[in-house]
This record gives sequence, C-alpha cells and structure tokens, in this order.
Amino acid sequence: MDMKKLYISIAVLSLCGLPAMAQETYENTKLVDNDLNGTARYVGMGGAMEALGADISTMGTNPAGIGLFRKSKVDMSFGLVSQQDATKFNSLGKTNASFDQIGFVYMLNKTSNSVFNIGFNYHKSRNFDQILSAANTLDNASQNKLTYQKYRKGIFTDKKSMTYNQIDNLYMENLLYNNKDKKYYNFPATGYLYNEENKGYIGEYDFNMSGNINNRVYLGLTVGLHDVHYRNYSEYTENFAPNRDNIPGLTLNDNREITGTGYDVKFGAVFRPFDASAFRLGVYIHTPTWYDLTTSNYSTMTDGNVAKPTNESYDFRIDTPWKFGLSLGHTINNFIALGATYEYADYGAISTRIKDGGYYDSWSGSYYENSHRDKAMNAHTEATLKGVHTLKLGAEVKVMPELAVRVGYNYLSAMFNENGAKNGTVASPGSYYASSTSFVNWKATNRLTCGLGYTAKNFNIDLAYQYSAQKGDFYPFMNYYESNTSSPEDNIATMTKVNNKRHQLLLTLGYRF
Repeated sequence: MDMKKLYISIAVLSLCGLPAMAQETYENTKLVDNDLNGTARYVGMGGAMEALGADISTMGTNPAGIGLFRKSKVDMSFGLVSQQDATKFNSLGKTNASFDQIGFVYMLNKTSNSVFNIGFNYHKSRNFDQILSAANTLDNASQNKLTYQKYRKGIFTDKKSMTYNQIDNLYMENLLYNNKDKKYYNFPATGYLYNEENKGYIGEYDFNMSGNINNRVYLGLTVGLHDVHYRNYSEYTENFAPNRDNIPGLTLNDNREITGTGYDVKFGAVFRPFDASAFRLGVYIHTPTWYDLTTSNYSTMTDGNVAKPTNESYDFRIDTPWKFGLSLGHTINNFIALGATYEYADYGAISTRIKDGGYYDSWSGSYYENSHRDKAMNAHTEATLKGVHTLKLGAEVKVMPELAVRVGYNYLSAMFNENGAKNGTVASPGSYYASSTSFVNWKATNRLTCGLGYTAKNFNIDLAYQYSAQKGDFYPFMNYYESNTSSPEDNIATMTKVNNKRHQLLLTLGYRF
C-alpha cells in the first residue's frame, strides 16, 4: 500500500472487558528474526552446515546433522559483539561480551551400519544489544499532532476503543487541552531526536535425538525451548515551532520489557543419494514457536513539568511462522567441505493471539487457558511483513591435517514491506498497550564470515569473525493524510536512514570423547 494513500482508520472496536492482550506487529518481529550464532565453525562457514552435519549448532537447524557424529563431543562458545558507528547510550556501550553456546552430543549406540545419538545445546538465538539513533527536521508535523487528528476523528469518544495508545493518553491529559478556552490544540515541531537502547537475548535450549540407517539416511528430531529477555529504553525529543503557550518542546521516555517462554519442534533428514559419493542432501521443517509472554512499560513525558507516568503490564501469545529448509553438502577427500542452504519463512503469517483467561479443572487438577486470534492485528501483520528468503554458503579447507580455514556468506531478504507502518489506529489491544510510535523498516541483511580451526588430539579450538550489515528507514510516527490533496491537517513524518553494522568475534573450545 502506498504511504501517500495510507489514511488513519477510525474504526473502533468496543470490548466488553479487558482480558490479557495481544501484541503489535513491529514488536513481534523482535522475537522471530534469529541471528547467525552458535559454534565458531558453524558461524565461520556462514551457517551452511545443514547437510554437512557433525556440528552441534545444526541441532537447532537440521536435527539430522547430529546423526553424523561418530564420537561424543562437548563444545562451549563465547566472544565479543561490537556495533559499528554507535555511541554509548544510557547503560549500553558499543562493544559487549557474550556467552553464545554450550552443548554436547553423546553416542548411545554404534554399529558398523548405524548410530543413535542424543544431544543438548544452548545457544543465544537472538542478541538484542543495539543502540539506535535518528534525528531529522519536521515540517508542520509532530507526534502529538497525530494524537490530535485521532481526537478530531472522534476516536477518543469511546473509552473502550483500542484505536489509541498510551502516548495518546499522555498527550490528551497533559498537553493538548487548553484550560483557558476549554479546547484542544496541537503543537507542530521543527525537528526530532531519537535515541534507543535495546538489551537482552533469546536463549534457545535444544534437546535432540538422531541417528542413521546404513550410513545413507540420517534422521533427527529436536525439541526447542525459548527463553525471552528483552529490555528497551528510548528517549524521543521534539522541538516545537513557536506556539501560543510558549512551550519549546518535550521529551518522552519509555521503558519496555518483554519476558516469557516458547517451544517448537524441528524435524530433519540428510540423504546420501550415491553410495560411492560423499554428496549429501538435507531437508528440514520447523514448527512455529508458540510463545507465551508478558510485556510491561513505564513511560513519562516532560515539557518542563513532568507529567504523571503511564505504566501497564499484560500477557499475550505469538505463534511464529513455519520454516522450511533445503541444503546441499559435499566433502572432497576429507580435505575440502562445501555447503549451501536455503530457508524460507512467511513472516506475514505471524499470529498474535488474545488470551481470554482460563479455568481450573478440579477433576484433573490442571489449569487451562483459552485464546483467540487477533484478526485486526494479524491483518496488519500480513500487509506489513512478507516472506523471508535465507541463503547460506560456506567452505572449509584443511591447509594442514590439524588446521582448517573457513569462509562463509549469509543473506536474509527484507522482512518488511517498503511501505509498511506501525499503525496506531488498528482496532487491537496491541495498539492500545503500545507506548511508542516509532518504527524501522529494516532491509536485507548481509553477513560475511571467516574462521580458523585447530585440532590437537581430542581437543579443538575454533575462531570465527562475522560482519553483519543492515540498512533501514526510521520513522518517528506513521503518516496521516487528511485527503487526496495536500492539506495543513496532514502530518507527514520525515524519514531518517539508519543502519545496524555489527562485528562479532567468537571462540569455541571443544573436546571429543
């Protein structure tokens, strides 16, 4: 949908009560976009090991890769992550230590034609640490003018409406109303400054069973538990144009936290089509991750006088999309390893769910919760997000029997439609509980990797470097158009180009037994 034709909806959803709620599209995306992380060998090869296997990190992608282990093994990985072009903000610096992975594979049974392995692996599937800054001019526009236009359209007349948010409430109660003439006004701004700190991680705990049949067919199953710890602090400042109340501007401070757990199941297979060849074909499927989460915020506004803060907490559910993968792998004389992987997931199919409450079954002694799909927010998600294609390429060359050199490339296509916007007028609890109007339409991600591996008897030490680059378009708020022609009532946000460039140095220590 063209942004110039994006009008504020004035649909109002009247609810009879306020049960635990769903979430907003842009907040949901923070929980579904995984990093390239794991062992240094896996990262150094761009993650293209789903058909090659025999690496603990494949437990979380293609579970059948664990079936290629011929010995038991334990790995532990840690390192540094540094954000390029960033300046320390609040409590977060540009370079931070990270504990990234620990896991093992244990061989339960081995015969000449088959093996059966079990394994466990923890890895940090998402590192939220990021500083985001943006600044630009504004022309007859402001965040509070968007709230004012909602007021003009009558959205605030129904107190049970879900088409306004906590920021709107702050503006309506502390800025827009004039006590002298008992009327509402808006305050256009000349410019804005935005700074944001994201911290935390998603930890994934994978439990795996795998094996092979006649060294030709490898099968695997992984059950994953996901542990979410996300924290965000932002400061948004606007400088107002000259106004009747002589208010120079204001600053909004927002603290948001998301915590909770989820689970998924992964199925995978690796085939050797030709008995005399090391060529392998891998396929795998991931179910959605079914998340049960809690979010809370604490938001304040000041224009010289600190307004009464707003804070809310609620529970919600998210179902991520299915993921499908196809991979190729080949080794040459135990000297060269080549891998390629393609993945697809339709992020427009992310489902937010409203929790209706639950009931206690006295007969079984169990507590059950019910939920239903948030149709309005899911429609917005489908229009805003799209399918993501992932391409992984990797190569490993043993320059000596003990020393390996690795290179890789990893590409993710853009998740956001170019004209997507955080729409605070979607008739959804996700809109009502939002405490920020800003959003970024991130574009494709390109990752370049390289690494070294050294083996001494049963020990191995691996080092990897990863450079990740992603560009995005930052908007302080959604656009509002009064009509098809230009109007003083229009509220057009000025877009700012932003980027997220990261460097990662990763070390893995391993032991075979």
